[in-house]
Amino acid sequence: MVALGVSTSGGNTVFAKNSDRPANEAQPLILVPAASHSGGFSGTQFVDVPQVEHTYRHVGSKPYWCAGYEHGFNEHQVVIGNEALPSLLPESKELRLVGMEILRLGLERSKTAAEAVDVITGLVSEYGQGKFSNDAGVRTYDNIYLISDPTSAYVVECVGYDWAVKQVSSVTSISNVGQIGKDADRVSPGSKAQAIRNGLFEMDSGESFAFNAFADPANSASGLVRQCRSEAMLAGGAGQLDVRAMISVLTDHSDGENPEEVQVVDVAGDVSICLHRRSGEMGASTASLVADLCETDERLPIYWTGLYSPCMTVFLPNFIEGDLPSSLGIGEESESSDSPWWDFYRLTQHGLEAGAGARAEIRAELSVLQDDLFDFAYDVAKEARQIIATGDEDAASGLLTKYMAENAQRVISKVKSMIPATSTLG
Repeated sequence: MVALGVSTSGGNTVFAKNSDRPANEAQPLILVPAASHSGGFSGTQFVDVPQVEHTYRHVGSKPYWCAGYEHGFNEHQVVIGNEALPSLLPESKELRLVGMEILRLGLERSKTAAEAVDVITGLVSEYGQGKFSNDAGVRTYDNIYLISDPTSAYVVECVGYDWAVKQVSSVTSISNVGQIGKDADRVSPGSKAQAIRNGLFEMDSGESFAFNAFADPANSASGLVRQCRSEAMLAGGAGQLDVRAMISVLTDHSDGENPEEVQVVDVAGDVSICLHRRSGEMGASTASLVADLCETDERLPIYWTGLYSPCMTVFLPNFIEGDLPSSLGIGEESESSDSPWWDFYRLTQHGLEAGAGARAEIRAELSVLQDDLFDFAYDVAKEARQIIATGDEDAASGLLTKYMAENAQRVISKVKSMIPATSTLG
């Protein structure tokens, strides 16, 4: 979801996303410094993409096995998130880019949201993405992206080598459903021909081409429910949206039958914005981001990140001008006691097994920490901005690095204390 400044209480753009991945697939948070390069490739898994001369400092929510991210942000306040896009295109035998890799490359190579749109559409046109067979067991799919910076936002839908772009005017959300029809601002030159070749559009129909001809409605039902729910909640807060409002959407458990209902706080079913699974390959909400950007220089942007279930986590305030706590980047295929991601995983699983009363206690205890972070984070953001204005970027970085480390340690200690002794590493 994104709300531009015209729709927020503070006049700044706010971006939010839940990452849905397999329930036990670790997804740590990593920071990658800016770097200069002389040749070589960009580190993608199946096709070689030449490296650019300079890549920007960025943070990504990275599935442990992947060379890309579910969502992330960079030093220029460019924020990107993606969703799987069910489409009617057949699986290709040709190797292509993975959607999360494209997201990473967009962060590495863009100073504005508009630049990120050009990077992503350029990569898709040249290397392709979407469903393709591979020997690595990687599940691939077409992708829809939401891209934002402090003043603008765009939706980019991609199918195979084709894409469509639509600029956001105030508020929007995306889910696992095609939404760009005839109202695209830009469409790849070959998209209509691609649709005709695949029998998705009649050449002589007399109708103008709609990009959502590629969409697969039969596999988009849950995505449509969740998108309708998020749009209803956003509309209810129009003009007053902020970080807390976005978190209330990310943590909602409504089944979508009544999109206008108030927030459903506790776990209610299998289809909701905050999605829970006990195990297996089906998606669960396993990481979250709320980016509170800033067009003016009154403060630094704050990137609130949560590990595992958004309804039973603490959103930590992160600053890309400092160094993230290294512990947040720990998380591999197997459970480990030194990974905060796995700590929150165990806490959520305990809450799901123990019942509604236990979940209410977990939320109550964590909310104390969350409220405290909200009370002080914006003061720190303003102080660090003032220090940077004096030219002492190292001092600001030191302040922010220490602040983030203290917050992480406090939260990690609290979460470990809440996990029952019977919840052993498995």
